[in-house]
Amino acid sequence: MACTTIDAGMVARMFLAGARNLEAKKDWINELNVFPVPDGDTGTNMTMTVLSAAREVAALGQPDMKELARAIASGSLRGARGNSGVILSQLFRGFTKGVENHTKLTVPVFADAFAKAVETAYKAVMKPKEGTILTVARGGAEKAAELSEEGETDLEVFFREILEHMEYVLSQTPEILPVLAQAGVVDSGGQGLVEVLRGAFDAFLGKETAYEPILPVKTVLSETSSVQEAADIRYGYCTEFIVMPEQPVSKEKEDALKAYLESIGDSLVVVADEEVIKVHVHTNDPGLAIQKALSYGALSNMKIDNMRLEHQEKLFRTEEKKAAQSSDAPSVEMPKKEIGFIAVCAGKGLSRIFRELGVDEIIQGGQTMNPSTEDMLDAIKRVNADTVFILPNNKNIILAANQAKEMEKDKTVIVIPTQTIPQGITATITYVPDLSAAENESAMLEEISHVKTGQITYAVRDTSVNGREIRQGDYMGIDDTGIVAVSSHLDRAVLETIGAMTDADTELLSIYYGSETTHENAQAMKEKIEDKYPNLDVELQHGGQPVYYYLISAE
Repeated sequence: MACTTIDAGMVARMFLAGARNLEAKKDWINELNVFPVPDGDTGTNMTMTVLSAAREVAALGQPDMKELARAIASGSLRGARGNSGVILSQLFRGFTKGVENHTKLTVPVFADAFAKAVETAYKAVMKPKEGTILTVARGGAEKAAELSEEGETDLEVFFREILEHMEYVLSQTPEILPVLAQAGVVDSGGQGLVEVLRGAFDAFLGKETAYEPILPVKTVLSETSSVQEAADIRYGYCTEFIVMPEQPVSKEKEDALKAYLESIGDSLVVVADEEVIKVHVHTNDPGLAIQKALSYGALSNMKIDNMRLEHQEKLFRTEEKKAAQSSDAPSVEMPKKEIGFIAVCAGKGLSRIFRELGVDEIIQGGQTMNPSTEDMLDAIKRVNADTVFILPNNKNIILAANQAKEMEKDKTVIVIPTQTIPQGITATITYVPDLSAAENESAMLEEISHVKTGQITYAVRDTSVNGREIRQGDYMGIDDTGIVAVSSHLDRAVLETIGAMTDADTELLSIYYGSETTHENAQAMKEKIEDKYPNLDVELQHGGQPVYYYLISAE
């Protein structure tokens, strides 16, 4: 018998299952990022966004549709991280507007809600880009409208055809964005959205999932346990699965599997009985472990966790708490001022620089951990000023800052769309107290447009980008146009990057060295730069940022 309506209880179960499915796939989605940099965090950002809403939903018990809609919209908006997370939160926001006044949802109601979701998300992005999550969402909404107009009433048919069409649209994203085709991937944000809907559809069908339960907000445990230092994590992926052999596995074959897994990882546990082989291994290439295991039989209960990323997430949360409690953070309410500043950065050196330049609040975050909209709102409340400037200092944080601006009702918030740390520093230096907020905003926007930024990091996988062959572990130089240097030698990557980002008019280089670079090595690098570019003044400062060996500003 066809199912033609569903209530709030079913919608809640579908939403929670979608959140669980996305969480289970987040590391895989992270790997779909085009550039092989260690901040490919689309899956993480989308997961943290949807889990923020899921925890509010889990705390409701038996909600009506309006309560459920409010929890999904509010939780996702406040928890939104990164561009993909903000867009996802806007999709939820639009969808909930379409369902909140209904007690039962039908095909026409869903079709209208999907249309509102897409409309809301497109409006939230200043320059919508096709071939992304927006395109995939629009494809789903268009299919929903088509099915509704054709008179389809069976929700199972409706959901299945929408999901299949969105999978097709997702498969076409490399045809829209050549950079995806070159990297051999589909859009990561679009994949994340498909995983949310896939999990929701499974729940609608009554399929059981083995994911961890989502705890309500009030019962989420604080993270007090220590975590392994990232530098000590030799193998980054905790990989677990069960092998169901096609035939009994001999002791020799079991030993051969163990030997192979030991050759590509550590922390190995292999337990076999007559029916299954349970495997746990830490490795840098889960695919190799899975491929080997498939030669023994079918796999089930697969689970892959990125331990380095989990460490980084916990580290940033710890650092943020420390920053709030540190001696340089105000312990009492500061005197009221007309204009205050918030800057996003990671690293003690960079935090110190921004503090010395007059920034009131530092939000710990950046390349590998994008702060949420709620983090922004909390920081805005802590700044005792009528007008607050936010410096995101990362292109993937600007949307969350703008979302916080729209949600803040008590203060005037101005987001300066700084995409890099050097731009943020320039914007702060540009501020003149005697000018109005509008005049300062105009001056900052003008000045940051002249800042050239270079960043030196490493590749996390083999790939080809714009004709450059990149190998895992290579050093990469990235300027405002993209990857400009790739080398197995750090010094060469730095010098080539500087060559690409400077010209005859360049006079000053400001270099901020990261947490993995010693002062001695940074000083030696400074001397090499001065030898090769004698006409440039070179300033060296400790940034302490993770992931990026050097941040370089050219003026």
